[in-house]
Amino acid sequence: MTQDAAPIASVPTARISTAPAPRRWVVLATVGVVVLASALAYWAHARHFEDTDDAQVDGDISNVSPRVSGHLSSVKVVENQLVKAGQVLAVIDPTDLQLALDQARAQVAEAQAQLGADDPSVPITVSSNQSALATARSDLAAARAGLSAARKDVEQIRFQLAQAEANDKTARVELERSDRLAAEGVVTQSDHDLHVNSAAASAASVDALQRALAAAQDRALQQQAQIAAIESRLGEIQSNAPRHVAARQAVASLRQAALDLAQAQLAQAEKNVSYTNIVAPVSGVVAKKSAAVGDHVMPGQVIFAISQSDALWVTANFRETQLRWMQPDQPARLHVDALDLDLRGTVESVGGATGSRLSVFPPENASGNYVKVVQRIPVRIRLEPGQAGAERLRIGMSVEPTVTVR
Repeated sequence: MTQDAAPIASVPTARISTAPAPRRWVVLATVGVVVLASALAYWAHARHFEDTDDAQVDGDISNVSPRVSGHLSSVKVVENQLVKAGQVLAVIDPTDLQLALDQARAQVAEAQAQLGADDPSVPITVSSNQSALATARSDLAAARAGLSAARKDVEQIRFQLAQAEANDKTARVELERSDRLAAEGVVTQSDHDLHVNSAAASAASVDALQRALAAAQDRALQQQAQIAAIESRLGEIQSNAPRHVAARQAVASLRQAALDLAQAQLAQAEKNVSYTNIVAPVSGVVAKKSAAVGDHVMPGQVIFAISQSDALWVTANFRETQLRWMQPDQPARLHVDALDLDLRGTVESVGGATGSRLSVFPPENASGNYVKVVQRIPVRIRLEPGQAGAERLRIGMSVEPTVTVR
């Protein structure tokens, strides 16, 4: 006989105990207070400060290139070396430039000699022209005086000739009367001879005075011709004297210009010799060196780059929504990631355009679909001088600036 199986005893289900309701509400309230406090703290911070992690140390990088061509005879710096303004970085072989300098000095000496030879010619020419002019005027005055004397002689001889002709006429009349009387035997032969001699003498006197008159008239004509010649020579002197002086002055000016050119070339040659020492224009760190002894370098060829370390600033690219209250002279705290260093600064200026507009290929929002993107604008922050650790900054280091806007 089979026995019925014993019935399985039922196991009572265990209940999960839950926390009391008051304790749960305390936890929720605590979390809410923390969230609210965090929100209030963030709001208070955001209300007074603006920060960004899109910022870098910025500065000027000077590219150094030679001013004359030649071969480098020595290079005095290495990569990453700290240099001071005026320090010699490299030296170009000055042999060829020294020869050019010697040639320029010789050209200056030659130009000075030529100017010294031609320069006195101007006052000499002026003096010679004045002397010739004075001589011509004196000769003209003498010729005019001679003409006046000749004319007076002519007038005087004419008066004497008239008187001699009157005497000759009287003598001829007396001779004719004497001839008739002598023929009649009224007068003696001796008296008649006297009348003959007197008539001959008066005729000779008239002839001599006529010749003297002709000679005096010739002298007057000669004096007139001489006056005309002297006046012509005087006019020529007066006309040509300024031209002669101008010509001499032009030659002297040409020599002076040649001397000035030679002196300028000498100054350039001296400068070129001094340019064989390639010096650092600013203080900083040699960031890029591409020069070695024996290299041939030319003007405009960059052989060094110097990163300036004594005039740095921070360029922070803030979102445009962060610039509402930002303005120059606001204080800023700058955290340098590489150095774990906090520095002080001041907002110097806000950029004139967004970074996208200053890029090589600015966006063209007028074409295609437009998606609004919050733009960033560069803000320049000036570092306060004399801060410890600032000398370790290098261009391009990441910075996290925080600007106090209110």
